[in-house]
Amino acid sequence: MENEQIHNLLKFISYPEDLRKLTLNELPLVCEELRQDIIKELSCNPGHFAASLGVVELTVALHYVYNTPYDRIVWDVGHQAYAHKILTGRREVFSTNRKFKGIRPFPSPEESEYDTFTCGHASNSISAALGMAVAAQKKGDRKRHVIAVIGDGSMSGGLAFEGLNNASSTPNNLLIILNDNNMSIDRSVGGMKEYLFNLTTSNRYNRLRFEASKMLFKMGVLNESRRKSLIRFANSLKSMLAQQQNIFEGMNIRYFGPINGHDVKNLTRILHDIKDMQGPKILHLHTIKGKGFEPAEKQATLWHAPGKFDPQTGERFVANTNGMPPLFQEVFGNTLVELASMNDKIIGVTPAMPTGCSMNILMDKMPDKAFDVGIAEGHAVTFSGGMAKDGLIPFCNIYSSFMQRAYDNIIHDVAIQKLHVIFCLDRAGLVGEDGPTHHGVFDMAYLRPIPNLTIASPLDEHELRRMMYTAQLPDKGPFVIRYPRGRGSLTDWECPLEEIPVGKGRKLTDGNEIAVITIGPIGKAAAEAIDMATKEGISIAHYDLRYLKPLDEELLHEVGRQFKKVITVEDGVIKGGMGSAVLEFMSDNNYYPHVKRIGIPDLFIEHGSVQELHSLCEIDAPAICKAIIQMHNQEV
Repeated sequence: MENEQIHNLLKFISYPEDLRKLTLNELPLVCEELRQDIIKELSCNPGHFAASLGVVELTVALHYVYNTPYDRIVWDVGHQAYAHKILTGRREVFSTNRKFKGIRPFPSPEESEYDTFTCGHASNSISAALGMAVAAQKKGDRKRHVIAVIGDGSMSGGLAFEGLNNASSTPNNLLIILNDNNMSIDRSVGGMKEYLFNLTTSNRYNRLRFEASKMLFKMGVLNESRRKSLIRFANSLKSMLAQQQNIFEGMNIRYFGPINGHDVKNLTRILHDIKDMQGPKILHLHTIKGKGFEPAEKQATLWHAPGKFDPQTGERFVANTNGMPPLFQEVFGNTLVELASMNDKIIGVTPAMPTGCSMNILMDKMPDKAFDVGIAEGHAVTFSGGMAKDGLIPFCNIYSSFMQRAYDNIIHDVAIQKLHVIFCLDRAGLVGEDGPTHHGVFDMAYLRPIPNLTIASPLDEHELRRMMYTAQLPDKGPFVIRYPRGRGSLTDWECPLEEIPVGKGRKLTDGNEIAVITIGPIGKAAAEAIDMATKEGISIAHYDLRYLKPLDEELLHEVGRQFKKVITVEDGVIKGGMGSAVLEFMSDNNYYPHVKRIGIPDLFIEHGSVQELHSLCEIDAPAICKAIIQMHNQEV
């Protein structure tokens, strides 16, 4: 840790207008206090750690130079916005960050006017900020400044390049700040990372160019059309002299940098200098993820979201998990290695989350069989499709909510061609403290209408292993396996790898009054509820559907013939999900039981622990038991 002395400036800063009352020389002290405040708070209230430490100086400089919230700062993802929250009216409640009913995990306009745009997924900042910049011009609000803050990991996302392309051809005064820490969550990958790392330019050159352009505009020699022509000429000349092409200036976007992103005084001066320049601009900063906390600087991936730790020593408080069931992610990672050792066609693909999804296990043991493609979900899907077209079997692991960005790729590049790609949707269901941008509750509803897909969800770790084994067998085509974040239920998770026939569910318990149909691990909560209701004298049959598509029609015919009362339970949205599929089947086959659907309501669910959110959505065991009892008492 750097300097631990506290100067007590922060307690007088409730909003950025208070920050602007300070002198330039006091800003480093504010940064020091902010950094210590974040370290202290997150040591006992876990959250996203290293990313926010890396942008403390940038955050202070932005709010010092710009008239926020009138001026717009658009953050890309929200991992880096804790200092922003503290400086914008939430210092006193920051201890509630990520807690149920507390402040939100990521910036949200519903929480603060300083949070200009929702940010949870990567790469949207440039497009959103460009829209705001154009809106300001169209409304004649020419004093408003708009700034997009994007990390180099997010620059690998296709949407970022779409935004850059449009920014280069649309009249605007957007400032794009490229926070280049050589990282995303895991180490950033690809040519863009290498390009940013090596990119250089002259600060003196930019100062001279700026001063010359101002003078020429005042003299009437330079207008907007001539300015663009001169930019192209100057860029060509600079590229020839430097023997290096600048991709941004090649798009007619002014480039400044790279500069030290931790020198707050110099950064503030530069922001002042370029603040009123006309046209789109990029300011390239070099920062250190985890800056100011040595353990995080050395192991930024580990300290992305480290849990509780000792702020003095950096010792992480890791819970004793001996004797506990493994994470679903660990079962996935180890099973993938097992399958890859049996089938040399198997390849692993992940978009920037190898540690989170445990693809790193395959990367460590068989590095030639795994690819981290960066924050690029659409590419991950189509890349997998290309490999499958020529005979490989990709296991493409993408978080459920992130897969939403690759919807067309699933349809156009995999499903239509019936390609043998296995999509492993990690973080399915309610994920907890990351909130509505990360809950994986839409996948069953948005995937179910797509032809040629097989969609499965395992009840437990044994079922996950067997579904992964089944998916890689010949002639299975596009195959989706969805499973939740966190621990399973079995300590003896290793089991023989056996095929589960596609479209075949199973009856877990017998009964004759009510049928409960579940899919996936939420079936464990339903089983607990059934045990509770059985003690009340109710006879309940429990069916584990296993496959959402194709449905087990034999199982559903049995339910339709034998039961007048049916309850469906899922951890996805009930509009268009598994319950809807059951209702459609019953109607299509002239069965008319009374069906109660239990699942995620038609709302964006807030953040909190998974247990709290299951209770909120009434998909936990007590709520399911209550629904069973109520249905039992109803006349049909």
